[in-house]
Amino acid sequence: MIKRLFPHPILTVMLTITWLFLAHSSSLNSILFGLMLGILIPFITAPFWPDRPALRNPLMIVEYILLVMWDIVVANIEVARIILFKANKDIHPAWVTVPLKLTSVEAITVLAGTITLTPGTVTAMVSADGSSLLVHCLHTDDPDAVVAEIKNRYERRLLKAFR
Repeated sequence: MIKRLFPHPILTVMLTITWLFLAHSSSLNSILFGLMLGILIPFITAPFWPDRPALRNPLMIVEYILLVMWDIVVANIEVARIILFKANKDIHPAWVTVPLKLTSVEAITVLAGTITLTPGTVTAMVSADGSSLLVHCLHTDDPDAVVAEIKNRYERRLLKAFR
């Protein structure tokens, strides 16, 4: 019964919190409306998620989010340094292909989004079979190091978090 009412409990909580932020209110009406949205949207969309990935380690997701937030701050500073202090001739953009061990479409999407959210890198394409990502880097002297960093910092954690 509870599984049918709350098919995606984490999404229910996230939608409710998002509504409270958007409404900029924590009144009882806002909370109830946010909860109603948090229940209805996952309930209505549940048939479209038949093979949703199961989280093996939810705490790893929290660690992952904190790491990404930190990396975004650090990358913003690095990109600002590159733009402000490097001459155009000293900037070495590169395209790198990142081979993936991830198989879940959702996990690959999270990885691609993480790369794009981090200033200085953009995921340009996912291969047709989902086995690699094409990533553009604003500046790198060692493309292999970029691939190793993406695999070590992000993909490794996502492999532990998703089944």
